[in-house]
Amino acid sequence: KVGWYNAVLQPAFHLPYPDDTLVFVVLSTPSMFDKALKPFVNKERLKIIRDPVDQCVSHHLSCVKEKFPDQKVDVMFDYEILPSRKPKFLAQTAAHVAGAAYYYQRKDVKLDPWGKKKIYGVCIHPKYGGWFAIRGLLVFPDIQVPFLEQSAPVDCVSTEEKRIELLEQFNFHWQDGRYRDIIEVKERYSEEQKAYFATPPAERFKLLGLTQ
Repeated sequence: KVGWYNAVLQPAFHLPYPDDTLVFVVLSTPSMFDKALKPFVNKERLKIIRDPVDQCVSHHLSCVKEKFPDQKVDVMFDYEILPSRKPKFLAQTAAHVAGAAYYYQRKDVKLDPWGKKKIYGVCIHPKYGGWFAIRGLLVFPDIQVPFLEQSAPVDCVSTEEKRIELLEQFNFHWQDGRYRDIIEVKERYSEEQKAYFATPPAERFKLLGLTQ
């Protein structure tokens, strides 16, 4: 519910809907690359002008929206920003309050070893670890769900030592991706997918056989 999200954030980040409004948080799993992105690129080759992943997600969420012709559905994407330069929504907070993935932050560590350093938090999924992404929100403004019960996300990095290791790896060694394997995972990105996301955005077109 929108209220769960708004309750943990400052007013500047609130979503402008009543508290009981129904929202779905959309995640992409490791198989998204083969099952969604590559077929999308093959089909839409001539229409891809921005970011292939963003356009693929936009396409699929538009298809979801079309499945509800009698409902108003507002779609928000993780890459969208407001005129104030703030993101339209805070993806990791949304995933946490929806029970989709646990958002580990500095406040989850009792004996903080970082002093004055800025430490960013990161979401970990109980099945995919860090091998997933939060892609968007589907808001149903006309559907109110006052009796929906909130599910807590699975706390899968439960020891102090592991949480410190996770935040250390994410903040200071994120390029090597080790933080993604902080727990045993059921599925991870393929080598092809890892190579794609490790490539600077401007050069990814070549990997997909696209001319920019």
